[in-house]
Amino acid sequence: MGNKFYTPDGFTDQVPGFCAFKRELEARLRNLFLMNGYDEIETAGLEYFDVYSRFVAEEELYKFSDAKGRLLCTRYDGTIPVARYAAGRNDSLPTRLFYIENMYRAGQIGGGKQSGFTQAGIELLGASGAKSDAEVLALAIKSALEIGVTDLQVSVGQVQFFKGLSRQLGLSDDTIAKIKAAIANRDSVTIEKLDLSREDRDTLLMITESGGTYDTIDQMLPRVTDESAKEALSNIKEILDIMERYGYLKYVSVDLGLIESIDYYTGMVFKGYTYEVGFPIFTGGRYDDVCKTFGKDMAAVGFSISLTLAMTALMRQDKFTPASGVKVIVGGDFEAAMVTVEALRAEGTAAALDTTGMTEEELDAYAKAKGIETIMYMDGGKA
Repeated sequence: MGNKFYTPDGFTDQVPGFCAFKRELEARLRNLFLMNGYDEIETAGLEYFDVYSRFVAEEELYKFSDAKGRLLCTRYDGTIPVARYAAGRNDSLPTRLFYIENMYRAGQIGGGKQSGFTQAGIELLGASGAKSDAEVLALAIKSALEIGVTDLQVSVGQVQFFKGLSRQLGLSDDTIAKIKAAIANRDSVTIEKLDLSREDRDTLLMITESGGTYDTIDQMLPRVTDESAKEALSNIKEILDIMERYGYLKYVSVDLGLIESIDYYTGMVFKGYTYEVGFPIFTGGRYDDVCKTFGKDMAAVGFSISLTLAMTALMRQDKFTPASGVKVIVGGDFEAAMVTVEALRAEGTAAALDTTGMTEEELDAYAKAKGIETIMYMDGGKA
């Protein structure tokens, strides 16, 4: 008979082996972030509803009331709490912070997504410009490589480009909404039907087809007259230059149709993909206006990587090896086994002590079932 007690939809237990592997990847990322000058922060698991409601649709938040009737929600992401925290401080800028925490998003189920998942990320606050953008993008790529995701494709866009182009073309709000949907779906038919000049429609079609690097910018630049859109293209070009110096340009392509669903992005945006999962394993960008909502005008750029999605990809790519902390199990004569197991632990070997009195044959079968490499069976003080 199966277990009648289930976890809620979108949530799962972290089983032995999987959990150990996850902790190993967390340790790799923690060391990477520390070595790049970022300090760890752990934000509250619960926030006031108003903290997130300005940026996230209400139906995506897990909500409830506290004893005083105040509306709360669980932590949706790491960026907003860090911005809240940083806005209330008078620290010297720039400030570099990172987190590795569990997030909770209602309705995030399927294709490897979970409603409860682990996310790691960095936030660079009080630093503007392409060099800061490039630092964050490079660290996102480093993070994926560090945990074993080597087949990586990163799309880079710029929010201000589309805003500037919309002004240049004199687009209404309704038309902008249609174009955003068409670009997101790579829908050239809808764009062809727009009441615009042939040249303007061709410009919009180029957005849906972008995917190169410098060539994409060079092809688009002659068509752009809006200064903000030009600056956005220049920002991307400078980021590409720095990625080339890092040796990461091979992972990057320019996607001028990358228009984020979360409205707080104000400049560069990017998404990182690998095969075997249908969603980006990391996302990031510049969000200069977020801290203003918490009372402080401060530039900011950051990224987050879903360890849960990344591990799903690694498992499907046959790069996941279940980890077992126990290398040796010691049984037989209890007194002798106690002495032996403590000696092994003192040497740095993870060892379990049989407290149930198994025979040597039973101990051997148990070790094989648990994936324990070695058994030691003590007989009056001798193995």
